[in-house]
Amino acid sequence: MNDIDDDVRAELTRLRESIDNIDAAVVHMLAERFKCTQQVGRLKAGHQLPAADPAREARQITRLRQLAENAHLDPAFAEKLLNFIIAEVIRHHETIANESVSKEDTAGR
Repeated sequence: MNDIDDDVRAELTRLRESIDNIDAAVVHMLAERFKCTQQVGRLKAGHQLPAADPAREARQITRLRQLAENAHLDPAFAEKLLNFIIAEVIRHHETIANESVSKEDTAGR
């Protein structure tokens, strides 16, 4: 990489710094999203609602695929990403529900 033109090196550095900033923003946005989904999980657990909501998930996938197309992002990639996130959210909701049941069992003893 020592034989790269200084202008090319500067542009590469600039682009990589932008990528790093975007990656940081994505992580922070995901953290905010999971804070909201944790609240949803607690609400569902408190009202004995199922962890998964297949109808909502299908609507979200359709919506995200359209957003991806409009943003010139591969919709299949966007769907894979959302499915990964949804699976993690459901896992969190199941954990919250199980903890809620355990607390009820303990309190009832």
